[in-house]
Amino acid sequence: MRIITVKRLRQHAQRHPTIASTLGHWEELVDEGEFQNLVELRRALPTADQVTVKSGRTVTIFNITNHYRLITAIHYNHQLVFILLLLTHNAYDQGHWKRHL
Repeated sequence: MRIITVKRLRQHAQRHPTIASTLGHWEELVDEGEFQNLVELRRALPTADQVTVKSGRTVTIFNITNHYRLITAIHYNHQLVFILLLLTHNAYDQGHWKRHL
């Protein structure tokens, strides 16, 4: 799958050095994968979960360590993963992000 944009992912890693290696590992798994749906994605990344946001679209959430959540939009038909947000668990749990996507 192609990650849009890897630059944003790497910026998150620079801002949060404690999770840089985890984000790098996530990037490798996604970049090497060819997933057709959530079930296949969960074989490689079991923490993947889908959430419907206010716009009615579905985003895919990944646990990144015990402290962060990576929010993405995945287009399986085009093999694209869009990096949307990286939030702490606390910010994620507040749910404000759902209204903006």
